[in-house]
Amino acid sequence: MASIASVTKQIAALDISSKKPTNPRSGHTKQPSQTNVAKLLTKYAAPNPPSKPPPPSTLRHQTTSDKPEILPPKAVRKLPVDIGKYDGGFEIDNEKRGEKVYGEAAEDLALDSSTSRTRPTREWKLNDFDIGRPLGKGKFGRVYMVRTKCEPHYIVALKCLYKSEIVQSHVEKQIRREIEIQQNLRHPNVLRLYGYFHDEKRIFLMLEFAGQGELYKQLSKRGRFTERRSSRYIDQMADALQYLHSKHVIHRDIKPENLLLGINGELKIGDFGWSVHAPGNRRMTLCGTLDYLPPEMVEGKHHNEKVDYWALGVLTYEFLVGNPPFEDKSSVHATYRRIARVDLKIPPEVSPEARDLISKLLKHNPEERLPLSEVLRHPWIVKYRTKGTSRGGGDV
Repeated sequence: MASIASVTKQIAALDISSKKPTNPRSGHTKQPSQTNVAKLLTKYAAPNPPSKPPPPSTLRHQTTSDKPEILPPKAVRKLPVDIGKYDGGFEIDNEKRGEKVYGEAAEDLALDSSTSRTRPTREWKLNDFDIGRPLGKGKFGRVYMVRTKCEPHYIVALKCLYKSEIVQSHVEKQIRREIEIQQNLRHPNVLRLYGYFHDEKRIFLMLEFAGQGELYKQLSKRGRFTERRSSRYIDQMADALQYLHSKHVIHRDIKPENLLLGINGELKIGDFGWSVHAPGNRRMTLCGTLDYLPPEMVEGKHHNEKVDYWALGVLTYEFLVGNPPFEDKSSVHATYRRIARVDLKIPPEVSPEARDLISKLLKHNPEERLPLSEVLRHPWIVKYRTKGTSRGGGDV
C-alpha cells in the first residue's frame, strides 16, 4: 500500500486571514509547514465524479443544465492511499470554538458550491469524506487530508473556517471574494478550489492537495535556487499571472509563502486573500507584503495589474540570491525608501541574462516594466525551458 508517512503538516493552502501589510520578513526563518510527500498519484482529478445528480434544489440558480459541474476525467492511478489517522480535530474544535452567526453576515457566509451561479458542483457535506491526518492550522480553523467516500476516492485538502471568527475579524466580504475568485480559475499553476459547503458554524473549502507542499520550505532549506530551477519557476509564474490578468484578477501578494508545489513539482499560486477582480484595473488599497510592494503602492498612488510584474521581479531576485532585493533590516521605513528609489543591487554571481530580466521588471514606472508576454520570450526563460514539456510541471 502506498503511504504518506512523512507528512506531519501541510500549509493551510489559501491561508485566509486578516493580513498586516507592513509586516516585513527578515530572512528565511519561517518554519516550513509541510514535509515532502512521495509521488503517489500522477495527477488528481477534480472531485466531482460522474454520479446521479441530487434533486434540483430551490436554492440552486438555474443554469443551462441541472447537472452539477463535472470536469473531464484525468488519468488516475488506482492505488490505495494511506491518508493517516484522524485525531478528531474537527469535532473537538467545534465543541469549544465558534458560534452561530445571524443576519447579513449569515447570508454572506452561507457558501455552497452546489448553488453557484457559474459552476455548480454536486452537493457536499462533511460525512462525504474519510478524514485523515491534520495538515496544518490556519487563523480560522484546521486543514486535513481527506478522501472522498465516493468513487474514485479523490484526495483533497479540506480546510475549515469558523464563521463567527470571520465576522469578528471583519473579513466576511474578503472571504467571499476570495472563494468566488478561486472557484472560477482553471490553470495548471493556480491552486484549484474544487468545491465548498457550510454548516451552522463553519465553512469548508475543498482544495487541491499540493503534494510537495510550500515552496518557501524548499527555499528556506536550500538558501537559494539554481538559475535553471529559478527560471523554470518564473516561467510557470509568468504564464499563470498572464492567465489571471486575462480574467481581470490581480493577485497583489506574490511571495514564496503563497506558492505551493504540486505532486510533480509544478508551481501552484495560492492564497488569494489580497486578490481583486478589477475590470477597471485601478486600485488604491495598500496591501501585500512589504518586501514585495511596488513603488506606486509605497507612494500611495493608483496601481493596476503591473504590481504583479514588479513582484515577479522581486521573486526572481529572491530565488537567485536568497533574500528580497530591497530588504533593510534596520527599519521598515528604510525598506520603503529603498523601494521608492528602486535601490537595486544585484550580486555579481547572478547571470547577465537573469540580471537583465530582473532589471526590466523592477522599473519605477509601471508602464516601463517588461510585459508578461515578453517575460515568457526572454532569453533567460527560454534557455531553461525543456522542449516538448509544458510550463505546468516537470523536473525543476
